[in-house]
Amino acid sequence: MTEIKKIQTGQLEFTCRVCGNEEGELVLLLHGFPESSIMYRQLIEDLSKQNYYCIAPNLRGYSAGARPKGKQNYRIEELVKDVLDIAHNVEKEKFHLIGHDWGSAIGWQLVHDYPNKILSWTGMSVPHLQSFFEALLKDKDQKEKSRYISLFQLPILPEWNIKAKNFKVLRKLWDAQDVVEVEDYMAIGKEKGAVRSMLNYYRANHKLAKRAGKEQILGNIVVPTLFIWGKSDVAIGPASVDKGHKYMKGDYRYLELDAGHWLIQTKYCEIRDAVIEHLAKYKYEFIEVQDPI
Repeated sequence: MTEIKKIQTGQLEFTCRVCGNEEGELVLLLHGFPESSIMYRQLIEDLSKQNYYCIAPNLRGYSAGARPKGKQNYRIEELVKDVLDIAHNVEKEKFHLIGHDWGSAIGWQLVHDYPNKILSWTGMSVPHLQSFFEALLKDKDQKEKSRYISLFQLPILPEWNIKAKNFKVLRKLWDAQDVVEVEDYMAIGKEKGAVRSMLNYYRANHKLAKRAGKEQILGNIVVPTLFIWGKSDVAIGPASVDKGHKYMKGDYRYLELDAGHWLIQTKYCEIRDAVIEHLAKYKYEFIEVQDPI
């Protein structure tokens, strides 16, 4: 049965959905924008039946106790550290990692920088960050899909627009989510400082795209990887996905679905089965992760 627990990491307290056997291998599940850990409520129940210990945190900015002010506190390095700190809190030095959207972006950085911490990695929607940012700079289709990122750099106006008319703009996006999910997202969004913190993910890391046009910001991935993308994704085009494959230097499976951005809500059974197979293949006793290339 899933429990809501608070996990303390230094000054921050994360609200987490926790399920499964504490003695089992840890699976950390990272949500994206504009969602929360509730998106994984069915998956953590199903994974717990496979004897995994699952933790899906409401990430920095989404947890009321982990919402520091200032966009500098939302740099990707800080977001990666949060994940490692949560794992350390529950005394798990190695773990499986799953991420969607911003959770996927955080995951790519983490598995690149700390490969020996990761048993397996499952990224959804957002591909390898080097390929994504290069496409954002050079690919016409990706530029169009990502116009909202530039708009999010403006002060105040994006916050106002998102919250206007009871989150009308977001409710239009949440066409695949059920009522329980949407209510959870809106409840978080109404908390003081929450929407600004969510937008700070984009504001604090916007310069990474410019850097990626001049230098390599993220290199090869050597941990066992499953990457899932929907070919009708309104936010992520094929150019960044196609270019991302070349960075996969360890065991790698690519799963393309006839779906949009909200993969877990629309293709749950396919994702559940692929994730269970992926995790089972890379249990702790069988894994020997290489050093980054």
